[in-house]
Amino acid sequence: MMSTRLELRVEGLDCADEAELIRKALFSLSIPEESFGIDILQAKLSVDTSSTPSDAIIKSIEAYGLKTHPWQEKPSTENDHGVIHWRTVATIGSGSLTIIGLIIHAIAAGSLSAALGGAEDGMGTPLSSCLSYTAAIFLGGSLVAPKALLALRRFRPDMNLLMAVAVVGAVAIGEWFEASTVTFLFAISLWLEKWSVARAQRAIGSLMDLTPTWARVKGSDGQLEEVDVESVAVGTVFSVLPGEKISLDGMVISGSSEVDQAPITGESKPVTKRSGDDVFAGTLNGDGALDVRSTKVAGNTTLANIARLVSEARTSRSPSERWVDSFAKRYTPIVFLLAIVTAVGLPLFDGAWAIWFYRSLVLLVIACPCALVISTPVTIVASLASAAKRGVLVKGGAHIETPARLRAIAFDKTGTLTSGDLRVNTVVPMEDHDVNGVLARAAGLESRSDHPLARAICAYAKELSIEPMAATDVTAVKGKGLHGSVGDRMFWLGSHRYLEERKQETPDVHQKLEELSAAGLSVVVLGDDTHVCGFIALGDTIRPEAKSVIEELRAAGLERLVMLTGDNTGTAQAIGGKLNLHEICSELLPEDKIKKIAAMEELYSPVAMIGDGVNDAPALARASLGIAMGAAGSDVAIETADIALMSDDIKALPWLISHSRKTVQIVRQNISFAVGLKLVVFLLALVGMASLWGAILADMGASLLVIANGLRVLRDVSEDGSRHIKSA
Repeated sequence: MMSTRLELRVEGLDCADEAELIRKALFSLSIPEESFGIDILQAKLSVDTSSTPSDAIIKSIEAYGLKTHPWQEKPSTENDHGVIHWRTVATIGSGSLTIIGLIIHAIAAGSLSAALGGAEDGMGTPLSSCLSYTAAIFLGGSLVAPKALLALRRFRPDMNLLMAVAVVGAVAIGEWFEASTVTFLFAISLWLEKWSVARAQRAIGSLMDLTPTWARVKGSDGQLEEVDVESVAVGTVFSVLPGEKISLDGMVISGSSEVDQAPITGESKPVTKRSGDDVFAGTLNGDGALDVRSTKVAGNTTLANIARLVSEARTSRSPSERWVDSFAKRYTPIVFLLAIVTAVGLPLFDGAWAIWFYRSLVLLVIACPCALVISTPVTIVASLASAAKRGVLVKGGAHIETPARLRAIAFDKTGTLTSGDLRVNTVVPMEDHDVNGVLARAAGLESRSDHPLARAICAYAKELSIEPMAATDVTAVKGKGLHGSVGDRMFWLGSHRYLEERKQETPDVHQKLEELSAAGLSVVVLGDDTHVCGFIALGDTIRPEAKSVIEELRAAGLERLVMLTGDNTGTAQAIGGKLNLHEICSELLPEDKIKKIAAMEELYSPVAMIGDGVNDAPALARASLGIAMGAAGSDVAIETADIALMSDDIKALPWLISHSRKTVQIVRQNISFAVGLKLVVFLLALVGMASLWGAILADMGASLLVIANGLRVLRDVSEDGSRHIKSA
C-alpha cells in the first residue's frame, strides 16, 4: 500500500508536554514513533496514515484536549497579526498597570522601598494598588489561563499551570506586586519567545523559498507570456532571461550562460550551461538567455524535493532532543514534588509557613524546562537549513549529529576519490583480433548500459568512428560483467575476477593484466567461450582536492579511512597509495562491501560510507551514516542516503563534520546553560535568596539566550570547512 502523510497544525503545541500527549495518543493507536514526526517550532504533526485512518488519528489527539487543523504552509496573515496584536496589547497593558499600582503603593507608603517590600498579610497594600495589580494579573494572565485550565483538566502540570499556581499563591500571601510582576514578566517571556521562534522560522524558511512562482512560455500567438509554474507540463519549453531565476528543472535546448547553482549544490562559482546541460529550479541565470525544456513538474523539482526532505527532517528528533524530552519528563514532576514538600513539609520544623510557601512558589516557576526544550530543536533546525544552503542535504535531525561522532569513513573510489571521468587509455588486442574488432564488440555489448565504464567505451568507439556491432541476449552478471551474442558467437565482457571464474586466464594474459593494473588503469577484458580477445584499459584521475581532504580528516581525528572498490588490486593500490589511506580494499562485490562495512562497524562504530548513492546503495544502507556524492538532479541518490552532497565536491565532507561538531557543541552549551541556571535558581530558592520575578527573569533570559545561541548555526555556511574542523 502506498504510504500517505497526514499533516496537521496542533494548537498549543509549543512545549514537551503537548508533544508527549501527542505521542501518547498515537501510541494508543499502535503507530510507531518512526511513522510520525512532531515539529514544536511550527506546531506541526506529520503522520504516516498507511495503516491508520486520518479520522482515528485526529479523534485520538483531540481526546487529550488538543485542537487540530489541516496544515497550511503559509497560514493566514490576518490571523497571525491578530494573535500578535492581542499578545502585544496584553503584555504592554499588564506592565503598565503593574507600574501604576507600584506608584500608587509607593505614594501611600511614603517610599518605593516600602512598596517593593509588600505586606505580610496584604493589609499594607492600598485598595487602589490592589485593583491595579489585579487588572494587570488578569490582562497578562489571559495569555496563560486557557492553557493552565487545560493542563489542570489533564492532571499534567506544565509551565502555564505552574505559573498560575505561583501567581494565585503570591496573591494569597499578600504579595500583590510579586504576583503582578510575575504575570507581566511571564507575558513578556511568552511574547519574546514567540518572536524569537518566528524569527528563526523566517530565517529558515527563506532558505527554501527560492523558486519563482511563474515561468515564461510561448503562447498560442507565439509571444512569450508568464504562466503559473504549477500549470507547466513536462516537455514544455520556457525562456529564462539574463538575471532571472530558473523556474523549473530542465535541459537547455538553446543559448549559453553561467548559472549560479549555489541554492542547490552550494558551489561558490557559477557553472557554464550550454545546449544539452541540465539546469535546476531556483538557480540564478547569468548574462545569457536560455531556452529550457522542462523535465519535471513544479512539485517534483530537485529544489522541491530538497524543501520536502528538509521539512520532514525537522520532525525527526536528534539524540539530543530525545535526551532532553526524557529529562523533561522526569525533571518537572520531581521539582513539583519538591515544591509541595517545601510548602507543607519544611514549615513543620520552624513554623515559618509564609516563608516556605513563598519559596515553594519560586520552585514552581523553575519547574518547567521550557528553555531547555525549545533550544535543542531550534539549533537542529537551524543546522539542517544551514547545511541545505551549503549544498548538503541532511535527511533528519537524527543524522545531523552523527558526523560529529564518526570514527571511520569508507570511500568508494570511482566518482568519489577520483573524478569519475573515465577515458579509454589503450586497447590491447589478443590472438588474431584487432583494435577495431575488440572495440566494436565491446561497444555493442555495453550500448544499453549506463555504467561509467560502458559510457567511456562507447564514447571512445564513437570518437574513432567505430560502429558498435549489434548484440543480443545481453545479460548482466552482478558485480562482474556481462555476456551476450554478437553475430553468431557468444562474447563476454568483465573484470579480472570474472576472467578467473571462467578459468580462461593464461600466463600471458595474467602478465598483461598485471602490467596495465600496475600503471593505475582499470582493465575490462573481452573474451569468447574459448579465449581472451583483448583488453580495454581505462584511466581515471584522482580528484585534485582528494589528498587534502584525506589529510584534513586525519587531522580531525578520524581513526580509519578506507577505500572500497570493485576495481582490480593494481589500480586500487596505485590510486589509494597516493592518498595516504589507512586501508585499500579492491575487487569487491556489492556483498563484499557490506561485509567490510559490518566489520568496520564492530571496531570503529559509527562508520560512514560515501559513494554515488546508486551503485553503493547496499553499503550506504549498512553504514551508520550513508553519504551520497553529487546527488543534484538524481532522485535515487537523494532518496538512498542519509546525507546527500548535492555538488560533486568531496570538500563538503570535512565541512559537514565541522558543521556537525559545531551543532553538537552548541546543543551541549544550551543544555548545560539551561540546566545549570535552573539549578542555581533552585538552590537560591531553597535558601531564600531568589524571588518570583527573579526566577521569571532567569527563565526568560535563558530561553532567549539559548535560542540566539542556536541560531548561530545559520551562519555556518563557510565555503571552506577546514578552518573550523580542528577547533569545532
